[in-house]
Amino acid sequence: MAANVEIYTWRTCPFCIRAKSLLASKGVDFIEYSIDGDEAARDKMSQRANGKRSLPQIFINNHHVGGCDDIHALDRQGKLDELLAADSNV
Repeated sequence: MAANVEIYTWRTCPFCIRAKSLLASKGVDFIEYSIDGDEAARDKMSQRANGKRSLPQIFINNHHVGGCDDIHALDRQGKLDELLAADSNV
């Protein structure tokens, strides 16, 4: 079973688009929460993301990995594929 990947986005956010593009290039299925202008949804995201309100915010197997720069850094370090391969029940 593949990792459970969730990403909070705004539709026109360039960083959101870049993060989704990286995941798509790896063939990753993800759940996208498009929260454009929805402050209640942004508050919920912020609670999950340890107070962070910037977008995107990305979670892998319910673990907060951060935003666009963070996921690209994980990829450069060779750690993203390992996270994405982890079973969601781990």
